[in-house]
Amino acid sequence: MVDATGTRRADVLVAGGRVAAVGDDLDAPGAQVLDAGGCLVAPGLVDLHAHLREPGREEAETVETGARAAALGGYTAIVAMPNTEPAIDSAAVVRQVLDLGATAPCDVRVAGAITVGRAGKALAPMAEMAALGVRLFTDDGAGVQDARLMRRALEYASALDVTLAQHCEDEALAAGGHMHEGEWSSRLGLPGIPAEAEELMVARDIALCRLTGARAHFLHLSTAGSLELVAAAKAAGLPVTAEVAPHHFTLTHAEVAGYDPVYKVNPPLRTAADVAAVKAALAAGVVDAIATDHAPHAPEAKEAPFDQAPPGMLGLETALALALGELDLPVERVLALLSWQPAAIAGLAGEHGGPIAEGAAANLCVVDPAAAWVVEPDLLASRSRNTPYGGRKLRGRVRHTILRGEPVVIDFEAQR
Repeated sequence: MVDATGTRRADVLVAGGRVAAVGDDLDAPGAQVLDAGGCLVAPGLVDLHAHLREPGREEAETVETGARAAALGGYTAIVAMPNTEPAIDSAAVVRQVLDLGATAPCDVRVAGAITVGRAGKALAPMAEMAALGVRLFTDDGAGVQDARLMRRALEYASALDVTLAQHCEDEALAAGGHMHEGEWSSRLGLPGIPAEAEELMVARDIALCRLTGARAHFLHLSTAGSLELVAAAKAAGLPVTAEVAPHHFTLTHAEVAGYDPVYKVNPPLRTAADVAAVKAALAAGVVDAIATDHAPHAPEAKEAPFDQAPPGMLGLETALALALGELDLPVERVLALLSWQPAAIAGLAGEHGGPIAEGAAANLCVVDPAAAWVVEPDLLASRSRNTPYGGRKLRGRVRHTILRGEPVVIDFEAQR
Protein backbone atom coordinates (compact mmCIF):
# COMPACT_ATOMS: atom_id res chain seq x y z
CA MET A 1 0.00 0.00 0.00
CA VAL A 2 1.23 3.48 -0.92
CA ASP A 3 -0.26 6.73 0.35
CA ALA A 4 0.84 10.04 1.87
CA THR A 5 1.80 8.31 5.12
CA GLY A 6 4.28 5.98 3.45
CA THR A 7 4.55 2.45 2.09
CA ARG A 8 3.70 -0.81 3.84
CA ARG A 9 2.37 -4.29 3.11
CA ALA A 10 -1.20 -5.11 4.18
CA ASP A 11 -4.64 -6.29 3.17
CA VAL A 12 -7.52 -3.83 2.87
CA LEU A 13 -11.10 -4.64 3.81
CA VAL A 14 -13.83 -2.43 2.38
CA ALA A 15 -17.45 -2.33 3.56
CA GLY A 16 -20.23 0.23 3.30
CA GLY A 17 -18.22 2.48 1.02
CA ARG A 18 -15.41 2.92 3.51
CA VAL A 19 -12.20 1.21 4.56
CA ALA A 20 -13.25 -1.19 7.33
CA ALA A 21 -9.82 -2.55 8.24
CA VAL A 22 -6.18 -2.50 7.19
CA GLY A 23 -3.90 -5.28 8.37
CA ASP A 24 -2.20 -8.61 7.76
CA ASP A 25 -4.11 -11.63 6.51
CA LEU A 26 -7.56 -10.11 6.87
CA ASP A 27 -10.42 -12.57 6.58
CA ALA A 28 -13.99 -11.66 5.64
CA PRO A 29 -16.09 -14.72 4.79
CA GLY A 30 -18.29 -14.18 1.78
CA ALA A 31 -16.55 -10.99 0.69
CA GLN A 32 -15.55 -10.37 -2.91
CA VAL A 33 -11.78 -10.69 -3.19
CA LEU A 34 -9.74 -8.60 -5.63
CA ASP A 35 -6.26 -9.99 -6.10
CA ALA A 36 -3.60 -7.32 -5.68
CA GLY A 37 -0.61 -9.64 -5.72
CA GLY A 38 2.45 -7.91 -7.12
CA CYS A 39 0.53 -4.64 -7.21
CA LEU A 40 0.38 -1.32 -5.38
CA VAL A 41 -2.82 -0.32 -3.59
CA ALA A 42 -3.11 3.47 -3.61
CA PRO A 43 -5.71 6.17 -3.12
CA GLY A 44 -7.63 6.75 -6.34
CA LEU A 45 -6.07 9.20 -8.76
CA VAL A 46 -7.51 12.72 -9.08
CA ASP A 47 -7.44 14.69 -12.34
CA LEU A 48 -7.62 18.46 -12.06
CA HIS A 49 -8.12 19.01 -15.77
CA ALA A 50 -10.47 16.94 -17.95
CA HIS A 51 -12.61 18.09 -20.85
CA LEU A 52 -15.80 16.02 -20.90
CA ARG A 53 -17.43 18.11 -23.68
CA GLU A 54 -20.98 17.63 -22.39
CA PRO A 55 -23.10 19.72 -22.78
CA GLY A 56 -22.66 20.72 -26.41
CA ARG A 57 -20.02 18.46 -27.94
CA GLU A 58 -21.34 14.99 -27.21
CA GLU A 59 -20.01 13.70 -30.53
CA ALA A 60 -16.51 13.97 -29.00
CA GLU A 61 -17.20 12.86 -25.40
CA THR A 62 -19.90 12.56 -22.78
CA VAL A 63 -19.66 12.68 -19.03
CA GLU A 64 -20.30 8.92 -18.98
CA THR A 65 -17.63 7.97 -21.55
CA GLY A 66 -15.08 10.34 -20.07
CA ALA A 67 -15.73 8.99 -16.58
CA ARG A 68 -15.31 5.41 -17.84
CA ALA A 69 -11.95 6.34 -19.38
CA ALA A 70 -11.01 7.94 -16.07
CA ALA A 71 -11.91 4.83 -14.07
CA LEU A 72 -9.83 2.66 -16.40
CA GLY A 73 -6.95 5.06 -15.82
CA GLY A 74 -7.25 4.69 -12.04
CA TYR A 75 -9.07 7.97 -11.39
CA THR A 76 -11.77 8.08 -8.75
CA ALA A 77 -12.34 11.83 -9.20
CA ILE A 78 -12.00 14.21 -12.12
CA VAL A 79 -12.66 17.93 -12.47
CA ALA A 80 -14.62 18.77 -15.62
CA MET A 81 -13.48 21.95 -17.36
CA PRO A 82 -16.09 24.62 -18.13
CA ASN A 83 -15.43 25.20 -21.84
CA THR A 84 -18.61 23.42 -22.84
CA GLU A 85 -21.51 24.80 -24.91
CA PRO A 86 -23.02 26.48 -22.99
CA ALA A 87 -20.12 27.24 -20.68
CA ILE A 88 -20.34 26.09 -17.08
CA ASP A 89 -20.83 29.64 -15.84
CA SER A 90 -24.02 29.32 -13.80
CA ALA A 91 -25.58 27.18 -11.10
CA ALA A 92 -27.97 25.68 -13.67
CA VAL A 93 -25.21 24.25 -15.87
CA VAL A 94 -23.25 23.09 -12.81
CA ARG A 95 -26.31 21.12 -11.70
CA GLN A 96 -26.71 19.67 -15.19
CA VAL A 97 -23.16 18.29 -15.27
CA LEU A 98 -23.33 17.04 -11.69
CA ASP A 99 -26.58 15.24 -12.50
CA LEU A 100 -24.98 13.66 -15.57
CA GLY A 101 -22.14 12.42 -13.40
CA ALA A 102 -24.29 11.10 -10.56
CA THR A 103 -24.21 7.50 -11.82
CA ALA A 104 -20.83 7.64 -13.58
CA PRO A 105 -18.01 5.21 -12.64
CA CYS A 106 -15.94 8.12 -11.37
CA ASP A 107 -16.69 11.06 -9.08
CA VAL A 108 -17.28 13.91 -11.54
CA ARG A 109 -16.68 17.36 -10.10
CA VAL A 110 -17.04 20.66 -11.91
CA ALA A 111 -14.82 23.68 -12.47
CA GLY A 112 -16.85 26.84 -12.92
CA ALA A 113 -16.00 29.61 -15.35
CA ILE A 114 -14.39 32.77 -13.97
CA THR A 115 -16.25 35.00 -16.43
CA VAL A 116 -19.66 34.86 -18.08
CA GLY A 117 -19.45 32.71 -21.18
CA ARG A 118 -15.68 32.55 -20.64
CA ALA A 119 -15.66 35.80 -22.60
CA GLY A 120 -13.37 37.66 -20.20
CA LYS A 121 -15.72 40.62 -19.81
CA ALA A 122 -17.76 40.16 -16.61
CA LEU A 123 -17.37 37.93 -13.57
CA ALA A 124 -19.54 34.83 -13.46
CA PRO A 125 -21.71 34.22 -10.35
CA MET A 126 -19.02 32.27 -8.52
CA ALA A 127 -20.83 32.35 -5.18
CA GLU A 128 -23.85 30.52 -6.66
CA MET A 129 -21.59 27.84 -8.11
CA ALA A 130 -19.50 27.59 -4.95
CA ALA A 131 -22.71 26.91 -3.01
CA LEU A 132 -23.07 23.75 -5.13
CA GLY A 133 -19.59 22.57 -4.16
CA VAL A 134 -17.51 24.09 -6.95
CA ARG A 135 -14.03 24.72 -5.56
CA LEU A 136 -12.05 25.49 -8.72
CA PHE A 137 -12.76 28.23 -11.26
CA THR A 138 -11.14 28.80 -14.63
CA ASP A 139 -11.83 30.07 -18.14
CA ASP A 140 -9.66 27.22 -19.44
CA GLY A 141 -9.14 27.35 -23.17
CA ALA A 142 -8.66 31.08 -22.70
CA GLY A 143 -6.77 33.10 -20.15
CA VAL A 144 -8.42 36.08 -18.47
CA GLN A 145 -6.75 38.86 -20.43
CA ASP A 146 -7.91 41.88 -18.40
CA ALA A 147 -5.58 42.29 -15.42
CA ARG A 148 -8.03 44.48 -13.51
CA LEU A 149 -10.80 41.89 -13.94
CA MET A 150 -8.44 39.12 -12.85
CA ARG A 151 -7.58 41.08 -9.73
CA ARG A 152 -11.27 41.42 -8.89
CA ALA A 153 -11.77 37.70 -9.52
CA LEU A 154 -8.92 36.79 -7.17
CA GLU A 155 -10.32 39.02 -4.43
CA TYR A 156 -13.78 37.51 -4.90
CA ALA A 157 -12.35 33.98 -4.86
CA SER A 158 -10.44 34.67 -1.66
CA ALA A 159 -13.64 35.70 0.10
CA LEU A 160 -15.34 32.51 -1.11
CA ASP A 161 -12.36 30.31 -0.16
CA VAL A 162 -12.11 28.88 -3.68
CA THR A 163 -9.16 28.66 -6.07
CA LEU A 164 -8.74 30.30 -9.46
CA ALA A 165 -6.91 28.29 -12.11
CA GLN A 166 -5.42 30.10 -15.07
CA HIS A 167 -4.82 29.05 -18.66
CA CYS A 168 -1.76 31.21 -19.14
CA GLU A 169 -1.65 32.71 -22.61
CA ASP A 170 -1.37 36.29 -23.75
CA GLU A 171 -3.79 36.27 -26.67
CA ALA A 172 -2.23 39.22 -28.47
CA LEU A 173 1.19 37.57 -28.49
CA ALA A 174 -0.16 34.12 -29.34
CA ALA A 175 -2.60 35.29 -32.03
CA GLY A 176 -2.50 33.22 -35.20
CA GLY A 177 -0.09 30.63 -33.79
CA HIS A 178 -0.61 26.88 -34.16
CA MET A 179 2.53 25.38 -32.61
CA HIS A 180 5.58 26.43 -30.58
CA GLU A 181 7.49 29.29 -32.16
CA GLY A 182 10.96 27.95 -32.86
CA GLU A 183 13.07 26.01 -35.31
CA TRP A 184 10.30 23.58 -36.25
CA SER A 185 7.66 26.25 -36.88
CA SER A 186 10.18 27.97 -39.16
CA ARG A 187 10.96 24.74 -41.04
CA LEU A 188 7.30 23.84 -41.44
CA GLY A 189 6.04 27.30 -42.33
CA LEU A 190 3.50 27.29 -39.51
CA PRO A 191 2.86 30.42 -37.42
CA GLY A 192 4.20 29.91 -33.92
CA ILE A 193 3.25 30.71 -30.33
CA PRO A 194 6.27 32.00 -28.39
CA ALA A 195 7.05 30.72 -24.91
CA GLU A 196 6.70 34.31 -23.72
CA ALA A 197 2.95 34.23 -24.43
CA GLU A 198 2.63 31.81 -21.52
CA GLU A 199 5.30 33.32 -19.31
CA LEU A 200 3.91 36.87 -19.42
CA MET A 201 0.60 35.74 -17.93
CA VAL A 202 2.30 33.55 -15.33
CA ALA A 203 4.34 36.58 -14.23
CA ARG A 204 1.26 38.83 -14.19
CA ASP A 205 -0.82 36.44 -12.11
CA ILE A 206 2.00 35.86 -9.64
CA ALA A 207 2.08 39.64 -9.18
CA LEU A 208 -1.70 39.69 -8.68
CA CYS A 209 -1.44 36.83 -6.21
CA ARG A 210 1.11 38.88 -4.26
CA LEU A 211 -1.22 41.89 -4.39
CA THR A 212 -4.38 40.09 -3.29
CA GLY A 213 -3.08 37.22 -1.17
CA ALA A 214 -5.44 34.88 -3.03
CA ARG A 215 -4.59 31.35 -4.11
CA ALA A 216 -3.71 30.79 -7.76
CA HIS A 217 -3.28 27.54 -9.66
CA PHE A 218 -1.47 27.44 -13.00
CA LEU A 219 -2.85 25.00 -15.55
CA HIS A 220 -0.72 22.84 -17.91
CA LEU A 221 2.53 24.84 -17.74
CA SER A 222 4.89 24.01 -20.58
CA THR A 223 8.00 26.22 -20.57
CA ALA A 224 11.18 26.42 -18.55
CA GLY A 225 10.58 30.13 -17.96
CA SER A 226 7.10 29.55 -16.50
CA LEU A 227 8.46 26.95 -14.09
CA GLU A 228 11.25 29.26 -12.98
CA LEU A 229 8.66 31.93 -12.19
CA VAL A 230 6.59 29.47 -10.14
CA ALA A 231 9.67 28.28 -8.28
CA ALA A 232 10.53 31.87 -7.33
CA ALA A 233 6.94 32.58 -6.25
CA LYS A 234 6.92 29.52 -4.02
CA ALA A 235 10.28 30.47 -2.54
CA ALA A 236 8.72 33.86 -1.71
CA GLY A 237 5.90 32.13 0.15
CA LEU A 238 3.10 32.95 -2.28
CA PRO A 239 0.08 30.58 -2.34
CA VAL A 240 0.58 29.28 -5.86
CA THR A 241 0.35 25.75 -7.24
CA ALA A 242 1.04 24.37 -10.69
CA GLU A 243 0.30 21.36 -12.87
CA VAL A 244 1.84 19.88 -16.00
CA ALA A 245 0.36 17.46 -18.54
CA PRO A 246 2.01 14.19 -19.62
CA HIS A 247 2.45 15.31 -23.22
CA HIS A 248 4.66 18.15 -22.02
CA PHE A 249 7.15 15.73 -20.50
CA THR A 250 6.95 13.07 -23.22
CA LEU A 251 6.76 14.92 -26.57
CA THR A 252 8.50 17.86 -28.27
CA HIS A 253 7.60 20.21 -31.11
CA ALA A 254 9.64 17.98 -33.46
CA GLU A 255 6.62 15.63 -33.48
CA VAL A 256 4.79 18.17 -35.67
CA ALA A 257 7.20 17.47 -38.55
CA GLY A 258 4.56 15.36 -40.33
CA TYR A 259 1.81 17.97 -39.93
CA ASP A 260 -0.32 15.44 -38.03
CA PRO A 261 -3.00 17.37 -36.07
CA VAL A 262 -2.93 14.75 -33.30
CA TYR A 263 0.16 16.63 -32.08
CA LYS A 264 -1.63 19.98 -31.98
CA VAL A 265 -2.32 21.03 -28.40
CA ASN A 266 -2.61 24.25 -26.40
CA PRO A 267 -0.20 25.16 -24.92
CA PRO A 268 1.82 23.64 -27.76
CA LEU A 269 4.49 20.98 -27.56
CA ARG A 270 7.73 22.75 -26.71
CA THR A 271 11.47 22.17 -27.05
CA ALA A 272 13.58 19.35 -25.64
CA ALA A 273 14.98 21.88 -23.15
CA ASP A 274 11.45 22.67 -21.96
CA VAL A 275 10.68 18.95 -21.59
CA ALA A 276 13.81 18.57 -19.47
CA ALA A 277 12.76 21.58 -17.38
CA VAL A 278 9.30 20.07 -16.78
CA LYS A 279 10.87 16.82 -15.59
CA ALA A 280 13.29 18.71 -13.34
CA ALA A 281 10.46 20.79 -11.86
CA LEU A 282 8.49 17.62 -11.10
CA ALA A 283 11.52 16.13 -9.36
CA ALA A 284 12.19 19.32 -7.40
CA GLY A 285 8.63 19.71 -6.13
CA VAL A 286 8.02 22.94 -8.04
CA VAL A 287 5.09 21.23 -9.82
CA ASP A 288 2.31 20.04 -7.55
CA ALA A 289 0.28 17.81 -9.86
CA ILE A 290 0.21 15.90 -13.11
CA ALA A 291 -3.09 16.66 -14.86
CA THR A 292 -4.20 14.99 -18.06
CA ASP A 293 -5.72 17.92 -19.99
CA HIS A 294 -7.83 15.14 -21.54
CA ALA A 295 -9.23 16.88 -24.64
CA PRO A 296 -11.23 14.62 -26.96
CA HIS A 297 -12.22 15.68 -30.47
CA ALA A 298 -14.37 13.89 -33.02
CA PRO A 299 -12.30 12.24 -35.79
CA GLU A 300 -13.49 14.60 -38.52
CA ALA A 301 -12.26 17.59 -36.51
CA LYS A 302 -8.76 16.17 -36.08
CA GLU A 303 -8.62 15.15 -39.76
CA ALA A 304 -8.66 18.82 -40.82
CA PRO A 305 -5.43 20.51 -41.95
CA PHE A 306 -3.08 21.30 -39.07
CA ASP A 307 -3.82 25.02 -39.06
CA GLN A 308 -7.59 24.36 -38.99
CA ALA A 309 -7.75 21.45 -36.55
CA PRO A 310 -8.63 22.08 -32.89
CA PRO A 311 -5.94 21.55 -30.24
CA GLY A 312 -6.13 18.69 -27.76
CA MET A 313 -5.17 15.10 -26.94
CA LEU A 314 -6.67 12.24 -24.95
CA GLY A 315 -4.99 11.56 -21.62
CA LEU A 316 -7.01 9.76 -18.96
CA GLU A 317 -6.06 6.16 -19.78
CA THR A 318 -2.36 6.78 -20.44
CA ALA A 319 -1.28 9.35 -17.84
CA LEU A 320 -0.20 6.94 -15.11
CA ALA A 321 1.85 4.69 -17.38
CA LEU A 322 3.55 7.66 -19.04
CA ALA A 323 4.47 9.13 -15.67
CA LEU A 324 5.81 5.82 -14.40
CA GLY A 325 7.79 5.23 -17.58
CA GLU A 326 9.08 8.68 -18.45
CA LEU A 327 9.86 10.23 -15.07
CA ASP A 328 12.90 9.21 -13.06
CA LEU A 329 10.93 9.39 -9.83
CA PRO A 330 10.02 6.87 -7.14
CA VAL A 331 6.55 5.41 -7.62
CA GLU A 332 5.49 7.04 -4.34
CA ARG A 333 6.32 10.46 -5.78
CA VAL A 334 4.44 9.73 -9.01
CA LEU A 335 1.35 8.69 -7.06
CA ALA A 336 1.55 11.84 -4.94
CA LEU A 337 1.51 13.94 -8.13
CA LEU A 338 -1.47 12.01 -9.48
CA SER A 339 -3.51 11.46 -6.32
CA TRP A 340 -3.29 13.20 -2.97
CA GLN A 341 -1.62 16.44 -4.11
CA PRO A 342 -4.21 17.22 -6.83
CA ALA A 343 -6.94 16.13 -4.39
CA ALA A 344 -5.79 18.85 -2.00
CA ILE A 345 -5.77 21.49 -4.75
CA ALA A 346 -9.29 20.50 -5.83
CA GLY A 347 -10.60 20.64 -2.27
CA LEU A 348 -11.31 16.90 -2.26
CA ALA A 349 -8.83 15.74 0.37
CA GLY A 350 -11.57 14.54 2.72
CA GLU A 351 -12.93 12.10 0.12
CA HIS A 352 -10.14 11.34 -2.33
CA GLY A 353 -6.39 10.95 -2.09
CA GLY A 354 -6.35 8.89 1.12
CA PRO A 355 -4.62 8.03 3.36
CA ILE A 356 -5.80 4.42 3.35
CA ALA A 357 -6.94 3.92 6.92
CA GLU A 358 -9.87 2.55 8.83
CA GLY A 359 -12.91 4.78 8.37
CA ALA A 360 -11.57 6.52 5.26
CA ALA A 361 -13.58 6.74 2.06
CA ALA A 362 -12.91 3.64 -0.07
CA ASN A 363 -11.79 5.38 -3.26
CA LEU A 364 -8.82 3.28 -4.33
CA CYS A 365 -6.85 2.04 -7.29
CA VAL A 366 -4.69 -1.05 -7.64
CA VAL A 367 -1.69 -0.47 -9.90
CA ASP A 368 0.24 -3.27 -11.57
CA PRO A 369 3.61 -1.60 -12.22
CA ALA A 370 4.84 -4.52 -14.34
CA ALA A 371 1.86 -4.76 -16.69
CA ALA A 372 3.00 -4.19 -20.26
CA TRP A 373 0.50 -2.99 -22.83
CA VAL A 374 0.19 -1.24 -26.17
CA VAL A 375 -2.00 1.82 -26.65
CA GLU A 376 -4.71 0.88 -29.17
CA PRO A 377 -6.81 3.96 -29.95
CA ASP A 378 -9.84 1.95 -31.07
CA LEU A 379 -9.97 0.18 -27.69
CA LEU A 380 -9.93 3.31 -25.56
CA ALA A 381 -13.11 4.15 -23.66
CA SER A 382 -13.35 7.70 -24.98
CA ARG A 383 -15.69 8.50 -27.84
CA SER A 384 -12.69 10.07 -29.57
CA ARG A 385 -9.41 8.59 -30.80
CA ASN A 386 -7.01 11.54 -30.80
CA THR A 387 -4.18 10.04 -28.80
CA PRO A 388 -0.58 10.72 -29.87
CA TYR A 389 0.50 7.45 -28.23
CA GLY A 390 -1.21 4.97 -30.56
CA GLY A 391 1.01 1.91 -30.95
CA ARG A 392 3.27 2.95 -28.10
CA LYS A 393 4.35 0.24 -25.65
CA LEU A 394 3.81 1.27 -22.04
CA ARG A 395 4.47 -0.38 -18.70
CA GLY A 396 2.25 0.07 -15.67
CA ARG A 397 -1.54 -0.17 -15.66
CA VAL A 398 -4.45 0.02 -13.27
CA ARG A 399 -5.77 -3.45 -12.52
CA HIS A 400 -8.71 -2.49 -10.27
CA THR A 401 -10.47 0.77 -9.41
CA ILE A 402 -12.79 1.05 -6.40
CA LEU A 403 -15.23 3.95 -6.17
CA ARG A 404 -17.13 4.47 -2.91
CA GLY A 405 -16.39 0.87 -2.00
CA GLU A 406 -17.62 -0.63 -5.27
CA PRO A 407 -15.28 -2.06 -7.94
CA VAL A 408 -15.77 -0.16 -11.20
CA VAL A 409 -12.72 -1.72 -12.87
CA ILE A 410 -11.73 -5.35 -12.26
CA ASP A 411 -8.72 -6.97 -13.93
CA PHE A 412 -8.32 -4.06 -16.36
CA GLU A 413 -11.98 -4.21 -17.48
CA ALA A 414 -14.64 -1.57 -16.84
CA GLN A 415 -17.64 -2.94 -14.94
CA ARG A 416 -20.10 -0.24 -16.02
